[in-house]
Amino acid sequence: MREKERVCVTGANGFIGSWLVRSLAEEGYSSIHAAIYPPGSDPSHLFHIVNNINQQQEEEEEEEEEEEKCTITLRVFEANLLDYDAVCKAVEGCAGVFHVASPCTLEDPLDPEQELILPAVQGTLNVLKAAKRFGVRRVVLTSSISALVPNPSWPLGKVIDESSWTDLDYCKSRQKWYPVSKTMAERAAWEYAEGNGMDVVAIHPGTCLGRMLQPGLNASCGVLLRLIQGCRDGQEHHWLGAVHVRDVAKAHILLFQSPSASGRYLCTNAILQFRDFALTLSHLFPQFPIHRFEGETQPGLTACKDAAKRLMDLGLVFTPIEDAIRDTVESLKAKALLHPNP
Repeated sequence: MREKERVCVTGANGFIGSWLVRSLAEEGYSSIHAAIYPPGSDPSHLFHIVNNINQQQEEEEEEEEEEEKCTITLRVFEANLLDYDAVCKAVEGCAGVFHVASPCTLEDPLDPEQELILPAVQGTLNVLKAAKRFGVRRVVLTSSISALVPNPSWPLGKVIDESSWTDLDYCKSRQKWYPVSKTMAERAAWEYAEGNGMDVVAIHPGTCLGRMLQPGLNASCGVLLRLIQGCRDGQEHHWLGAVHVRDVAKAHILLFQSPSASGRYLCTNAILQFRDFALTLSHLFPQFPIHRFEGETQPGLTACKDAAKRLMDLGLVFTPIEDAIRDTVESLKAKALLHPNP
């Protein structure tokens, strides 16, 4: 069935999107629509990924003389999230849609409404409307821990779970616009899905780490890079935990394939203080000037090793966070973003 199901990945050229394309191809999805965002981005690395997988399959066929395997085909669409017709072209004919695309930056936006909120909210609605129009079986929405926290009203001592929602007023008062954009986009998605009888599942990744398949630096790996360079930002409003991007891609596919999947799914290796993450990083790479935080970087946050229990119950096994850190650092070095001998 996988070979017959065509799927679409929005934001396929990004960090999570690129890994999702790779994981889908490895899982045997033979027809993938890659919607590029922002339009004009270079998608050449996606063709490189798919070509490598096709070549590997050909070599395995020659060695094992097994039944011929299907060739993975990749079609690229430039899809401005605010252009409904462009989104429709990418979604048409697909049984599943993975809506990953959403603007994200480490820098404060000059115009939060135009740069973050509008593309996130209206872009999500355009994807869902297109999915409804073309009879898509299920949409997997890439939300974020930023739609779960910060939530100052969360009971002290209780582990954050999928029932938490980010406090919009709290974020707006502190000019924290990315959590606003992700929360508003997810709320709009649930309202539309419920009103139109659509099958939508949401995943909430923590800070994603791992090898960068895309050409440039993404925001989440940028957090680790800044930390390695001595940054003292404790990520108070943007942290719940970290996760290997490979696990995030696997979780997307798992949620698409599992008939019983519904609602929201936290996707993080564990809930922990950013302070503890920085300490782990400093132990792994003592040669870098990593700041040692004192006290709680996330006041009141309760640590938990199996916070992503809903995904774990579906069969997802998380990669140790130390491996995710090592893969990220090696990738930063390979891309000449980090000097190997500071």
